[in-house]
Amino acid sequence: MAREYRPNAKEFSVISKLDQAKENQRINALHLLREHIDDLSSRIGTKLIEERLVETLSKEDLDDQLHHCLEALLTAEDFDVQFQTANFRNLVPRPHFVSLYVTAFIIEKLIDHKSTVEIYGTDEEIYRCVNNQVWKLIPM
Repeated sequence: MAREYRPNAKEFSVISKLDQAKENQRINALHLLREHIDDLSSRIGTKLIEERLVETLSKEDLDDQLHHCLEALLTAEDFDVQFQTANFRNLVPRPHFVSLYVTAFIIEKLIDHKSTVEIYGTDEEIYRCVNNQVWKLIPM
């Protein structure tokens, strides 16, 4: 007869606690995002332009697009966030999910916006720029 696999109770407990801690971090990050959404979208837009990673006709349009992206993240299901960031998950080890979501938005969708002239730099450079601003307001 085949032997039935039953996870160890201690192992199950540890896995459960890790999952809970990860979910609590995510909830706290979304709460902080709600508080700082305007400031964060403005900071990211300014830094992208200063570091010459994005060339745009209107900084206001760029800030507005980033603000809509962050609002979408607040209302998105976990599956939608995972789907949006799937191509960029291996960009860096242990990425900040807010930074990863915004980076994916910039690379995949912002490039097609009417006021965006060009997006320069590698995926890693864009992620680093976005992540520096996100970490200042939403540390994990």
